[in-house]
Amino acid sequence: MRLLNKVALITGGSSGIGRETALLFAQEGAAVVVADVNDTAGQETAQLILDQGGKAAYVRADVSKAADCENMVAFAEQTFGQLNIVFNNAGIMHSDDDNAVTTEESVWDLTMNINVKGVFFGCKYAIPALRRAGGGSIINTASFVALLGAATPQIAYTASKGAVLSMSRELAVIHARENIRVNALCPGPLRTELLMKFLNTEAKKQRRLVHVPMGRFGEAKEMAYAALFLASDESSYVTGTDFLVDGGIKAAYVTPE
Repeated sequence: MRLLNKVALITGGSSGIGRETALLFAQEGAAVVVADVNDTAGQETAQLILDQGGKAAYVRADVSKAADCENMVAFAEQTFGQLNIVFNNAGIMHSDDDNAVTTEESVWDLTMNINVKGVFFGCKYAIPALRRAGGGSIINTASFVALLGAATPQIAYTASKGAVLSMSRELAVIHARENIRVNALCPGPLRTELLMKFLNTEAKKQRRLVHVPMGRFGEAKEMAYAALFLASDESSYVTGTDFLVDGGIKAAYVTPE
């Protein structure tokens, strides 16, 4: 029970990394607040936890809106009495995101509003709650593309994840002496609905996999276990990191046959 007596808020908790992390955190003793815009799937995640004997509640939150983020933090404290862990995980990869010439301004703005502003708002309103709890852990979902150029063009997404990584480092330094840790989880290519919808041909999939030494896509649950480490007291001396869970892609100069 590595998160016993902790309260965790997870955005984008209706599916993928968010859902797997919510289930795992609950199994490890945390009370979990699931935040999302998909009410049906978000409530389903919370119910799965309750059915397993855990503690959970769902709150609707569009992370691109300050009022929604302020409300989800208040909801967590009102429902479970405190807030110790924040996983700013919600994000999008728009199907029309391509290169700088073809990507429309509207796609750029939407991606930045959710992927960057959403993390900013999540931190802005959660940090006072973490202070009230005596400290805690913030985990922001970035990506390996914050460190490497993507094989398939996705300029808005890549730029947004670079911003998340830089923001996480800055916040880690600012709040390090308040017992508030901030880390950027940087997944490699994952077999999630988000990426598989973007890599919608076998050729696109292979363009990614050829660079991954392990030769496969990662799984959402593998990211959940990484988030668990960053959320737990086992990572008490870990802050400001680009925590790569990427199948070795960042380490590869050439990929073995």
